[in-house]
Amino acid sequence: MINRAFLAVFFVLVIAATAFAQSAEQHGYELARRADAMTTGYGSLTASGEMVLRGGGTATRRFDFKSLEVGGGSRSLLRFEWPGDIRGTALLTHTKDGARDSQWVFLAANRRVKRISSSGRSGAFVGSEFAYEDMVDQELDSFTYKLVGTEVCCNIVERYPRFSSGYTKHVVWFDRNTNLPQRIDYYDRRNAWVKTMDISGYRNYGPAWRPRTMHMRNLLTDKSTTLTWSNYRFGAALRSGDFTTRALELTR
Repeated sequence: MINRAFLAVFFVLVIAATAFAQSAEQHGYELARRADAMTTGYGSLTASGEMVLRGGGTATRRFDFKSLEVGGGSRSLLRFEWPGDIRGTALLTHTKDGARDSQWVFLAANRRVKRISSSGRSGAFVGSEFAYEDMVDQELDSFTYKLVGTEVCCNIVERYPRFSSGYTKHVVWFDRNTNLPQRIDYYDRRNAWVKTMDISGYRNYGPAWRPRTMHMRNLLTDKSTTLTWSNYRFGAALRSGDFTTRALELTR
């Protein structure tokens, strides 16, 4: 006969483990929600940026960026301005919280708009270490979350994509003072750690916080790409019509 005291202890442990797991998920979501609240609610913005690719040489590109919050999501357009061989190439992204996002790229070389397929989301964006899906606003309810650890500097949260992705999970390091993400580790479909992005230089612009630098390093090739942002302007006069495939095709 099974000892009743043993059964009582066993069930207490099971209940405690279940409660801990639920708490870890809820805590992870709450940390992500706080960070999301600090980076959304901006309405509209424009910015400039520089992309530097390193690995077997260095290449520099400059771009303009604009974004508009629309119906629980956002629309953005990134357009390269320099150098000449990539000038006019542009990426259009539509996101909606808790739903699949959509992306289109305008290839200036052949003046063609191409929709990015689900399988193409993991492809390299213009040869950089950023995948197309890395260029998407990471909408809060497009992931599930779990707190997996704490360090002196950060709370560590795993987030799992709810929709088609080249990743099984991201491991996000939220700064314990600011609650903003400082580092994101990316794991591929084999659950291998393949990339890390370090995010720094945050500033509060009033409507929202924004970083200055996003540095993505590929752990398999040791190549890297750095995005440096500048000239943030909020409250820009933007409309939904600025973020259509037709507008993308007319990009110069």
